[in-house]
Amino acid sequence: MREARVKGAGGDCYHVMSRIIERKFVLGDVEKEVFRKMLRKCEAFSGVNILTYVLMDNHFHVLVEVPERGDVSDTEFLRRLGALYPRPIVQTFAATLKKIREAGGEKAEEKARKIKAQYTYRMGDVSEFLKTLKQRFTMWYNHRESRHGTLWEDRFKSILVEGRGHALATMAAYIDLNAVRAGLVSDPKDYRYCGYGEAVAGNTNARAGLGRVMESLSQSAQWTDVRRGYRKHVYLSGEKTEGTSGFEPEQVKKVLEDGGKLTLAQALRCRVRYFSDGVALGSKEYVESVFQSHRGYFSAKRKTGARPMRKADWGGLCTARALRLEPVALSALSG
Repeated sequence: MREARVKGAGGDCYHVMSRIIERKFVLGDVEKEVFRKMLRKCEAFSGVNILTYVLMDNHFHVLVEVPERGDVSDTEFLRRLGALYPRPIVQTFAATLKKIREAGGEKAEEKARKIKAQYTYRMGDVSEFLKTLKQRFTMWYNHRESRHGTLWEDRFKSILVEGRGHALATMAAYIDLNAVRAGLVSDPKDYRYCGYGEAVAGNTNARAGLGRVMESLSQSAQWTDVRRGYRKHVYLSGEKTEGTSGFEPEQVKKVLEDGGKLTLAQALRCRVRYFSDGVALGSKEYVESVFQSHRGYFSAKRKTGARPMRKADWGGLCTARALRLEPVALSALSG
């Protein structure tokens, strides 16, 4: 039986991650480019805000902010619809809404809302955003490869991330450093299939996403400031050394066996389970609030929600799940 997914209120941030079935390496440059374009189209349709992301050969990570849900104006509805659907569909809805508005009457707004509800129920929802993205990519890939069936492994993973303080920036760095940890590039700016690489290349949406990340640290969201501030943040988190892509498993294991804690920079260069299996990530106060809001998801014996993150100096960050296994996976450093 599937566990219910923990969701916050509108305005919350999520780290979402999904893998290709059987973890096959099917995402080459062509597939990643198609996926990247679909990612941005689904962002525009759903109204979620992509803060950063990374596309790897057999999985992806996305850090998103989901807005408060509310009524969507006719103009905004048609704009979002046009991001994902052909012009004839948009024109049909535009004509229908215009007819309703011109007719007027007490129930005009109710009629318009009912017409738009065919699509608005999928807007402002992280699950619907991922469902649309994965289904569309699967259809494209299956058609090209003449295959049938699912392309993705189980449901996607998601954890709540506190939208203020250094929890959000820590998660963003973890995601943007995936290609460095995997040894694909020595500098994350050179990896075109991540939010940071896309921002450096000039993409306006990618720059705005990282601006939101830096705002969580009470820093300027202007790109002229973000490009310096976020780069410093990523490099400090990644502790990049010339010619290296990450710690060897034996080195990590030795540090853990010796009882020494990893620094935040060292831990971020390893595959850390807190970032995909922790349910919620943030300050003690934030995680406690998530725990209280979703009390029914946890054991009745459990009295508190926040569990301090171990094995590194996380600056007070907590998670809502006390992981039984080591948070640092020694068998795979690719994130």
